[in-house]
Amino acid sequence: MHSTNDILHAVHREWTAFRRPGRLIAMATAALAVVVLGLLYAFGNHASCDGLCDAPPTGPDGALVHDQFSFLHRDLGENGGITVRLTSMRGTITYPPPHHDQIVPGLVPWAKAGIIVKDGVRPGSSYAALMVTGSHGVRMQYDYRHDVAGSGGGVSARAPRWLRLTRSGDTVTGHESADGEHWTKVGTARLPGLSGTAQVGLFATSPGDLTLRPVGIGGTTEQVRWTQTGGVFDHVGVEGADPAARWRSDTVGEANRTDWEKYYTPAGAVVKNGTITVTGSGDIGPAGAEDGARPAESTLGGLALALLVVLVVAVRLATSAHRREATGGAPVTRAELAAKAIVLAAVTFVTGLLALGVVMPVGRGILKGNGIPVIEVSALTGARVVAGTAAALALAAVLALALGALLRRARTATPVAVLTILLPYVATSFPLLPDGLSQWLLRVTPAAGFATRQTLVAYPQVTAHYAPSAGYYPLPWWAGVAVLGAYAALLLGLALRRRQAGGTRQAKAWR
Repeated sequence: MHSTNDILHAVHREWTAFRRPGRLIAMATAALAVVVLGLLYAFGNHASCDGLCDAPPTGPDGALVHDQFSFLHRDLGENGGITVRLTSMRGTITYPPPHHDQIVPGLVPWAKAGIIVKDGVRPGSSYAALMVTGSHGVRMQYDYRHDVAGSGGGVSARAPRWLRLTRSGDTVTGHESADGEHWTKVGTARLPGLSGTAQVGLFATSPGDLTLRPVGIGGTTEQVRWTQTGGVFDHVGVEGADPAARWRSDTVGEANRTDWEKYYTPAGAVVKNGTITVTGSGDIGPAGAEDGARPAESTLGGLALALLVVLVVAVRLATSAHRREATGGAPVTRAELAAKAIVLAAVTFVTGLLALGVVMPVGRGILKGNGIPVIEVSALTGARVVAGTAAALALAAVLALALGALLRRARTATPVAVLTILLPYVATSFPLLPDGLSQWLLRVTPAAGFATRQTLVAYPQVTAHYAPSAGYYPLPWWAGVAVLGAYAALLLGLALRRRQAGGTRQAKAWR
């Protein structure tokens, strides 16, 4: 057993020994790799539009959002509502696979047609909507991030859907019905700050059709095609509005720019024979990296090189002590190995903390200055990414140290560390492997720990490529750290146990 003073003395000795020029230069190189490559990435990205780019819309919480749809609307006071019957939905999908040579009828899963209460027509303003979707039944969605499921199924002339939104102050409640007499509540939304006169009406929108194109040795990349949807409404009734107020047809966001809209079916509303057809394209919901915005962690391209340097330093730190022992020097004790792990983890953590703490805020500022939209995160999430990823680097270093102590030869331990930690991390960062294999690797290998760098959120109401190559880890950050920490603790424990057993055998041989 070792006293606290013995451990402290061992840590002090290891810290003194660690401060060799070669090791300090290596750790500085790791930090510079993160900072320099991250800033080069930021400086190298510029907006591609001519002149000043239009700022992407932001929602009530300041996050980037989609807000593009066709809207037939009128004023609504603080108390009132709208009731409609939706009798059909039709859609258009342009150039889908396999041949990409025709335009076909159809609805994408999250095509939307329904009714909405919105705080004006400014993109990004607060809203609550009740809708029928292409494949997900009735939904109530509000303020871009929130989604509540109603009944399943679609809509047709034989099975129409009645929809109702009622407003009371800043609270909006949605109901649905199959016959217009028996109503079922779908959900309630509170919209803080909703103006006294909001806009209420009918809407339609349709996000892009997402398919995956094979690349690499089983990987996939995204392909998105323009789509359009139209909803046919009748029995429109509005309460709480000025009877003299007129209906107005607008498009929130851009519309009528594609050839299909120009020459075939323009976005907007058409009133004919007692029915209203609203046709639109786009989406109302959260925006993500699939839309061209950069996540906060996009400047961490140098992390892989830094990880490689750290792994090599860690392995050599362990194997150099064994070389000393093999040439007749003092044996590696359990206290010495534990002290090496403490010093290595602390130095690696501080190195990562400094590098990540510089490159993320500076790189984000450079991207914004170049006109690139950046997905904002809270200060707490940013701190979690910086501290968590630095901790993952430190745990990876301890794991590599344990491998060096167990295998004793750098030429053996280094490839093992690279293959088990670095290679899964790098291989899954690109669309090289099948998505399922990439997700499996990031669940069971030590590379799972780098889920700490993810800030992207997978929204079930948004169609996207939720794969590691697109920045989505299969485990939450804390679970990934737990996997990496378990590997490091297990192997370091084995290495320490071997040192204890070796020390006991040596003591017996001396006696």
